[in-house]
Amino acid sequence: MGSIYLIRHGQASFGADDYDVLSEIGIRQAEILGRHFSQLGLGFDRCLSGELRRQQHTAQATLAQIGSAGLPAPEIEIEPAFNEFDADAVIRALLPHLLEEEPQALEVLRNPGQNRNEFQRLFARLIGCWLNGEHDESLTSWASFVGTVRDGLERLLARANPRQNIAVFTSGGTITALLHLITGIPARQAFEMNWQIVNTSLNRLKFRGSEVTLASFNSYTHLELLKTPELITYR
Repeated sequence: MGSIYLIRHGQASFGADDYDVLSEIGIRQAEILGRHFSQLGLGFDRCLSGELRRQQHTAQATLAQIGSAGLPAPEIEIEPAFNEFDADAVIRALLPHLLEEEPQALEVLRNPGQNRNEFQRLFARLIGCWLNGEHDESLTSWASFVGTVRDGLERLLARANPRQNIAVFTSGGTITALLHLITGIPARQAFEMNWQIVNTSLNRLKFRGSEVTLASFNSYTHLELLKTPELITYR
């Protein structure tokens, strides 16, 4: 069987004007991951990334460490299907309804870095509405997002050879959609797992032809072994 390693990007710039930039910790996480792969003697036959900068930068920093160890570190293939869903669009579309019950929500969402716990609570409420389809057609639906991710996985598998090791650098929402597709877990339960996905954690899929199974979820041993709590982040 072959293996697909779904890798969440390193810590991004949560609360900054541009979220789609790795923080210093995010860069360090990616480099640590690359050294971890090197210590395992694990290189890759293919590497894919979404279009987002935080995804590609994580891939570049990880592969640099693998390549410096003399292991296979292929060129990055860009696959838009592995982008994250548009969280900002979800917030903009659903916030007006939320404000009727949560009038403080606008201030919290404008300053997420200063209100992390409250931001997470409100964001989870908005995601619940999105999953339920409580929005107009101008917003990409959860079902449509899942369909896009499914198409990307099918394209990957169509070009994969048996026993290949393939790295996919992506985001938490995309990993959640794949969990939903592969295991059949309901979307709401999948998102409860989403909130636990650590930056640069590994999620391993095993495949044979078009058949795919989940082998491991949210492994971040490479960070735990360093016994440095600030390396374990969730955004």
